[in-house]
Amino acid sequence: MEIKPAAVDKKVFYDRLGKLALPIALQSLMLAAVAAGDALMLGRIAQDEMTAVSLATQIQFVQNMFLFAITGAGAILGAQYWGKKDTATLQRLFMMMLRFCGLVSLLFFAACEAVPQLLMRIFTHDEPLILIGSAYLRIAGFSYLITGVSQCYLTEMKVTDHVTPSAWISSSAVVINIILNAIFIFGLLGAPKMQARGAALATTLARVAELGLCLWVSAGKDYIRPAWSRFMERNKQLGADFRRQCLPLLGGGLFWGVGFTSYTAIMGHMGADAAAANSVAAVVRDLICCVCNGIGSAAGIMVGNELGAGRLDMGKAYGIKLKNISYVIGFLSTAVVLALTPLVVRMVLLTDEARQYLTGMMVIMAVYMIGRSVNTVTINGVLDGGGDTLFDMYSLAVCMWGVAIPLALLGGFVFHWPVLAVYACTCLDEVGKIPWVMARFRKYKWVKDLTRD
Repeated sequence: MEIKPAAVDKKVFYDRLGKLALPIALQSLMLAAVAAGDALMLGRIAQDEMTAVSLATQIQFVQNMFLFAITGAGAILGAQYWGKKDTATLQRLFMMMLRFCGLVSLLFFAACEAVPQLLMRIFTHDEPLILIGSAYLRIAGFSYLITGVSQCYLTEMKVTDHVTPSAWISSSAVVINIILNAIFIFGLLGAPKMQARGAALATTLARVAELGLCLWVSAGKDYIRPAWSRFMERNKQLGADFRRQCLPLLGGGLFWGVGFTSYTAIMGHMGADAAAANSVAAVVRDLICCVCNGIGSAAGIMVGNELGAGRLDMGKAYGIKLKNISYVIGFLSTAVVLALTPLVVRMVLLTDEARQYLTGMMVIMAVYMIGRSVNTVTINGVLDGGGDTLFDMYSLAVCMWGVAIPLALLGGFVFHWPVLAVYACTCLDEVGKIPWVMARFRKYKWVKDLTRD
């Protein structure tokens, strides 16, 4: 039987959305500010330093795909169980996330310490960039070891109505990171001038501070904490539910993460100027995407809470309203990118050719932002909130890996298209799949309760 959407109390809806989305958007903005700070500070020293660090951080980007799949599965189930007020199951989910994230973090740390030059060669054949990036990874690898644990704590806080402390912790870590960036990159306050290695050291120390804050804040009343005495305890049914959400998220995350890394590698092999312009454009993209990231995360929690509480009609109504909001955010983001283009082009030291590339990339990105906003809120928010995680993987397999990446590879290495034409290919998938996303949304397969008694 078709479930009719309930009437939405706009005041309650927007109050809830604001309380969730604003802190998460701020958290996303602060995290993106680290990359922006790295790019701006290193860009004032040398183009190669900035470009090498941008390429090296793609390793953490891939690691984050694993971490986000694990914590994303925990958030989907966690939001529904929180709606049901089942804190015992939430604690089991917390420990499950910690086990998997800890293993992933350990593997990426080992790779950064053992074979950093091999990792850099994935993205560039320029020897100076490889040397700078390898030095960065050897230090930053220690931060990758810590990140997985802190992300589990932050995810648990978000789904249990502690989103503001979660945002405060992340924001504090970012402020620490930016301050330490300036100190170690430029050699301020008597510190050695470490340039790219200074950015890595600042990141590592900030991650240590972030984990310390997570442990301190979560010791308070009403917080869900892991029961370390039962850390290795298994729950067969919950484990199966977790895998049912995690594996499609992981597949989609890897398709998306490795796909984005492929885009960076393609642009990196088109010359230092193209790589530099793409590095700056990526920072701007991540900053502008903070709003849709915040609303997307809030959408997953809001829809999940309603579905888990058994209010399927209200969950459906919230999903429809959030989908409509995503279009507004998309067009506003387009306007912001176009307005910022002249300022961004003047802010970093680039060659004349790289500056021309950057101007063109910003215009192309303005159109891309519409698709990115709609898909982030609809797929990663509403559909995932109801457990419809397989669609994201399918859409990425077809649109990114079946269309965008092959076109970019052929354009860059076979037909030798202009740099901006290749960059446009890397932005094609988000805009192109909007009709498919809307068709999936209207099937309403995501309107379901995932919890168990």
